[in-house]
Amino acid sequence: MRTTGKQCGLAATGVYQLSLRSPWLAADVYADRRLPEALKADPVLYGECLSGALYWNDFLQLAKQAGFADPRLLTGRPLSVDDPAQQEKLGNARFFSATYRLIKLDGLESHCEDYGQAVRYKGSIPHHEHSFTLDRHHVIESGRVFPVCGNTWRMLHETRFAPHFEFFGDFSSHFGIFAGCGTDLPFETADTQSTSGCC
Repeated sequence: MRTTGKQCGLAATGVYQLSLRSPWLAADVYADRRLPEALKADPVLYGECLSGALYWNDFLQLAKQAGFADPRLLTGRPLSVDDPAQQEKLGNARFFSATYRLIKLDGLESHCEDYGQAVRYKGSIPHHEHSFTLDRHHVIESGRVFPVCGNTWRMLHETRFAPHFEFFGDFSSHFGIFAGCGTDLPFETADTQSTSGCC
């Protein structure tokens, strides 16, 4: 993974944000792979924000290194490359315009863990009376009790969002990985176990 100016920017932002307990939105163009350095020399591709696009997973690792333990994708859409000459240079690389919500908090875990917690949105944020979107997987309707993982609970409870929510539960009981958050139990269960032997 190559180091870019984004790494310094993320680190500086993380130090500043830690004192504010305030989320930060990172909007940029991302690629689905690491691009050859030689493409940066192309003024047209670089000017179109294509050849300088960071591989999305490299961005996530940089964010985590800067202290944003659980980056959340807020919005994302594919970008088309319609010029045949540009397509030829870029090959099969795909590009996306995306916004990540980054929150730097002590205690965030590397994965979404289930502690039996939930929140209820009060509908009190101006212009978001009907629902609040933390990220693309957490659209929380007003008045509805919404189960959340420990990280999401902290992101709401320990930031400026806290006055707009009711919080249920604590961290006293752990129920394993939070289902549906990108990581599943790696072991077979009675429902999925195959008939093969242990080896």
